[in-house]
Amino acid sequence: MSQSIQYSIVIPVFNEEEVIHETYRRLTEVMRSTGEAYELLFVNDGSRDKTADILIEYSEKDPSVILLNFSRNFGHQIAITAGMDYSRGKAVVVIDADLQDPPELILKMIEKWKQGYDVVYAKRTKRKGETYFKKQTAKMFYRFLHSMTDIDIPLDTGDFRLLDRKVCDQMNNLQEKNRFVRGLVSWVGFKQTAVEYERDERLAGESKYPLKKMLKLSMDGITSFSYKPLKLASYAGITLSGIGFIYLLVVLYLRLFTNSTITGWSSLIVIQLFFDGIILFILGIMGEYIGRIYDESKQRPLYIVQDVYQKKNEKKMMYR
Repeated sequence: MSQSIQYSIVIPVFNEEEVIHETYRRLTEVMRSTGEAYELLFVNDGSRDKTADILIEYSEKDPSVILLNFSRNFGHQIAITAGMDYSRGKAVVVIDADLQDPPELILKMIEKWKQGYDVVYAKRTKRKGETYFKKQTAKMFYRFLHSMTDIDIPLDTGDFRLLDRKVCDQMNNLQEKNRFVRGLVSWVGFKQTAVEYERDERLAGESKYPLKKMLKLSMDGITSFSYKPLKLASYAGITLSGIGFIYLLVVLYLRLFTNSTITGWSSLIVIQLFFDGIILFILGIMGEYIGRIYDESKQRPLYIVQDVYQKKNEKKMMYR
């Protein structure tokens, strides 16, 4: 049966009851226009609203709809991973449910895929309906990430993309816990290309990536694909040690060969606080890497699927 599915559309959802009806309608309209077999694989990442109930109804009416219900919230990147694990299509498309990424662009991705490309990612040329702060922080995030990582992650791209089955299979073999999907896609390689589009504003609801989550995503991306922060910490340590040694020589010279005296301890306290701050910053960077080693060593599953709904509810407890 898996061979009969041409396209798998993976849609992570979290509290999307306001938009999910329209999301289903537009995705169904687009995929039916292909004239080929498809599945809509919704991954409910612990929604607390009626998102799951709505999708259960769709799964009972439409055999192309599959709903994976997580046992709790595991995060957006893990939800994407679960969708790829369960996907059966020859091509797998990842798209968010908020309709900022237009489902109609999937048809252009399919064209590129049929031309021989293994990965087709959507590149944003414009972001509508977002604040100046959001646009600037996003711009800084992508450029900072690009400069810090050791692989070529395309600028201004999110997780909206099409993956050939062989790429998806390679992604499914990667077991790391703190996942940065778009970075992993770049890491596995294969023939890749872009399609450009203007990103729409959310139809309803609020962003699932506020500043706090963007910072975590940035940290996951950097620490997963680069040792540069550790190198910078080493360089900073060497530089500051040199400065401290030079200052020590100055103090000794003033004490032994001049009549100058050091009045008060203010300058020493300022210097001490500065050095202590740098040391704590370096320890923080090291802690981020050690924390990720700790996560990997625990060997806990990435996610737990409590229920799988497809036409007829089949209750399961599954994990990876």
